[in-house]
Amino acid sequence: MEKIEFEIKPQSKFNLGVKELWEYRELFYFFTWRDVKVKYKQTFLGVLWAIFQPILMTILFTLGFGKMIATQTQLSIPYPIFALSGFLLWNIFSSGLSNAGNSMVANANIIKKIYFPRMIIPISAILVSIVDFIMAFIVFIPVMLYYKTTIIWQSIYLIPVSIFLTVLAAFGLGLFLSALNIKYRDFRYILPFFIQALLFATPIIYPINITGQGPFNWLMRLNPMYAPIEFFRSCFNGTIIQLIDITPSIVCSLCLLIVGVYYFRKTENYFADLV
Repeated sequence: MEKIEFEIKPQSKFNLGVKELWEYRELFYFFTWRDVKVKYKQTFLGVLWAIFQPILMTILFTLGFGKMIATQTQLSIPYPIFALSGFLLWNIFSSGLSNAGNSMVANANIIKKIYFPRMIIPISAILVSIVDFIMAFIVFIPVMLYYKTTIIWQSIYLIPVSIFLTVLAAFGLGLFLSALNIKYRDFRYILPFFIQALLFATPIIYPINITGQGPFNWLMRLNPMYAPIEFFRSCFNGTIIQLIDITPSIVCSLCLLIVGVYYFRKTENYFADLV
């Protein structure tokens, strides 16, 4: 019987390996579904946690700062809609980034035993947050009806665009942190503080015009989450997106993607030894 040999060659450091990822596409489903089941196993509220978190954050900030921010900035939509729309996308980013950052260490046993494209693990970790978003968005619809906020159907296509940009932002940074966390385990403790700090540097609970036109305003436009949140909100407040405003955010996401892919590819040959 003739033996069949397979040669596994390292990918280029700037190559996503789309062809190989497609060949192993079934693993996306298995890893994602496994993580969803593990996340909500033996929990009292189950998937309702995906709804509870953004709703609770919206209530807290509405009671604390909602009236003041709405008065000072003259929001075109009710503040609860403004805040909740931001938290919906933020949860994709924060949850996806947290899951991806710890994903390689959490799957150390699998990495040591068999070969498959390692990039599947952080991608699947981010896809779990999409499931949470769908559950929360279902609740977002009756909230819009309560506040008599309607979707601008001409801009409905911006919802999937905003989700894609959010996943892109989480993917680039998540790849980098997942590889970094294997070698330097301290980052698992730093990551929650980093995500919390980034929350307040993102126009979720306040519009960007509250910062004026100073250097901090332009710094916030570099935030990779600025563009997707602006796209998402434009479906409800009718704001016309200016390309010059969201370009720095998108460019920053692409730069993070390049850095993340490069560092991940550079270090993945040593993953099995380090974990």
